Amino acid sequence: MSRKNKKEHDLVIAVREMVAHARGEIDLPTRIFTPPETVNVEKIRRDFGYSQQQFAEHFGFTVSAVRDWEQGRRQPERAARILLTMIAVNPKAVEAVMAQI
Repeated sequence: MSRKNKKEHDLVIAVREMVAHARGEIDLPTRIFTPPETVNVEKIRRDFGYSQQQFAEHFGFTVSAVRDWEQGRRQPERAARILLTMIAVNPKAVEAVMAQI
């Protein structure tokens, strides 16, 4: 099966599952994500070998936010904690998405 046909086949299966789920015929697995309460921004940044300025510019943060997070004056909000965790775990994926926007 070609790659395109497999994607189409997978899509058809997914749509059928969604319809069956909407009708109450099947249960689909779910996962509840709880973002971390804290992240060590300085460690993440240092693992890249970046200055605060470089890290901020590379990932779209303000330098003042990075500085405040590292010095404990502020904690990253929920969305920033999620992004920072993604950067720590899979920076290439984050960079690939950011390259498209």
